[in-house]
Amino acid sequence: MTQSEELDQWFPRASQSVPTQRLGIVVGGSLSQGLEVKLDPQTIIEGLAVGRYVVIHGQTGRRFFSLISDIALDAINPLVEKTPPDTSSPFLARVHQGTTTFGRVHVTPMLVLEKGAVEPKPVKTVPAHFTPVYPATEEEVALIFGQETEPGYFYIGQPLEMEDVHVALDLRRFVERSAGIFGKTGTGKTFLTRTLLAGMIQWGGAVNLVFDMHNEYGWKSQDETKQEIKGLKQLFTSRVSVFTLDDESSHRRGSKVDGVVRIGYSQIEPEDVDSLASLLALSDVQVGALYFLRRRLGPGWIARLLDEKDPLSDLDDALQRGTLHGGTLGAIQRKLGMFRRFDFLQKSVPGDPIQQLLGYLDRGINVVLEFGRYGDSLEAYLLVANYITRRIHEHYKRRKEDALGRRVDEPIPLIITIEEAHKFLDPAVARHTIFGIIARELRKYNVTLLIVDQRPSGIDPEVMSQIGTRVTCLLDDEADIRAVFAGIAGSQALREVLARLDTRQQALVMGHAVPMPVVIRTRTYDTAFYAAMIGKEANPEATLARGRALLRGEEDEGI
Repeated sequence: MTQSEELDQWFPRASQSVPTQRLGIVVGGSLSQGLEVKLDPQTIIEGLAVGRYVVIHGQTGRRFFSLISDIALDAINPLVEKTPPDTSSPFLARVHQGTTTFGRVHVTPMLVLEKGAVEPKPVKTVPAHFTPVYPATEEEVALIFGQETEPGYFYIGQPLEMEDVHVALDLRRFVERSAGIFGKTGTGKTFLTRTLLAGMIQWGGAVNLVFDMHNEYGWKSQDETKQEIKGLKQLFTSRVSVFTLDDESSHRRGSKVDGVVRIGYSQIEPEDVDSLASLLALSDVQVGALYFLRRRLGPGWIARLLDEKDPLSDLDDALQRGTLHGGTLGAIQRKLGMFRRFDFLQKSVPGDPIQQLLGYLDRGINVVLEFGRYGDSLEAYLLVANYITRRIHEHYKRRKEDALGRRVDEPIPLIITIEEAHKFLDPAVARHTIFGIIARELRKYNVTLLIVDQRPSGIDPEVMSQIGTRVTCLLDDEADIRAVFAGIAGSQALREVLARLDTRQQALVMGHAVPMPVVIRTRTYDTAFYAAMIGKEANPEATLARGRALLRGEEDEGI
């Protein structure tokens, strides 16, 4: 037996197709704390970045897919730091680099692929000392995340330092649970949200309802340089309908809308006002009085409370007996006076706007609701979003229960997109609002949330624990960072990765829709993106078919 064969017996080679550009070798670490990698002399440390993918080729054929979480300089002799050698000579500098001094990276193994296997599994062991480490290849990234050409996968961005490699998001898993897009103001959350919505519309396995607080998703908007940005309606003409609360604003902005939403006072229930309790500073006694007033005054209770000429004689006996306190009644009337500022609230309206919205959603057509000038009013946003979502949830719950035993008739998955989500999901109110209920129910009734927020720390921790996929741009508030990583395994290493993100167009994606965390440069929402989307959306009939196939757990290749 030759020396080479003897070495192969004790240290078998992982693969004959190992990449040639080795980064370094494993020199220490643990499963819980991550691994230390000593870089090879030829590896340029400045070419590495926190968040980059590497693959450790184990001695038994395993491949450990890992993330760089820290980069450091090291030396054999600690005195090098105190008395650095003379490196004015390029020759001496090269001698020291890689011998007395070297680079070191800390990597966190995330997944392992056994020899001959096609599906990666969670890491339960570590590679041996001196195991070689290589940059991840395009084929390896596709093996882990899937390919954008596969049904149900959508190209969302490129891994760090891998500009020609595409990371695909599994949309089927993305819509199974509520998702969140987080990041401080100015990090590009809106562009990222618009990109994800476009991907879901093109795929056609679910339908979206977008509460467009700042009029950025419907027909068109502008970026910071005043350049026009195409909205979802321009990209998917037959698959997106735009409704508005403020037709004057929509007309002024050149937005093409399909309908105007008007809500009658008689259609508002105490639960709708209850959702505004914190903003209106309604006490528990006043909230309880809302339900009493609705029972006593009937469907026109709001209109009567706002009518200064109405003596409300129906309430005289209740006031006399002390069932209702006069101060409580006066406070409620005073606080509900805010409704007079909203022109979309009227004494009576023809028809039911919610039924019109439901008709579009039931046919597989996505809906964007623009708020116009009311987007600057948090009270209007909370009122309308809660009002509509409560009724849609009741509709989906009824359809789901009616379809028991007849799954083909179930409503297709619905994703409701809300901005300023912490206002709906604050710990004090999340347990009582419809959005808190939806987040906790997962997809029990085929309705999930896509929440967009710059303050995840303001969201109820119980709700955060139910968010399946988290797409996080740069955050600098410690409380927000803790909230994003709550319940995430290996979060300590990922915190450093998040802290090093660029201020724009970079995000850390983790959770249900990706097999392992990934730092990406997000896909650019530009003319190339428009060309990839326009004319390629699934028609409404295909959306219904795909949605029902998704509910049955079937693949959708043939749809």
